[in-house]
Amino acid sequence: MKKEPIVLAADPADPEDFNVPLEALDRGQRARLIRKTRSGLGLSQAEFARRFRVPVGTLRDWEQARATAPDFAVAYVRVIGQYPDIVARAAAS
Repeated sequence: MKKEPIVLAADPADPEDFNVPLEALDRGQRARLIRKTRSGLGLSQAEFARRFRVPVGTLRDWEQARATAPDFAVAYVRVIGQYPDIVARAAAS
């Protein structure tokens, strides 16, 4: 069985990162964005999920590229990355 070429190599500074083949490029880029945003905030998956009201299983699937995060989720994560405290307060309301 022929393997897809790797188009996005794992980030050696990120132990949770992984190589991404062409067929999974979009899913892999979304996974990396979500994982880097969460880890940049210093939160575990469980903490991030609780704080921003995302099911932890869904977050894990997105971060590990088992599922493709939908566009609205990517936009939400980008806003979280810029305004984490404001989003956390809004999510708690």
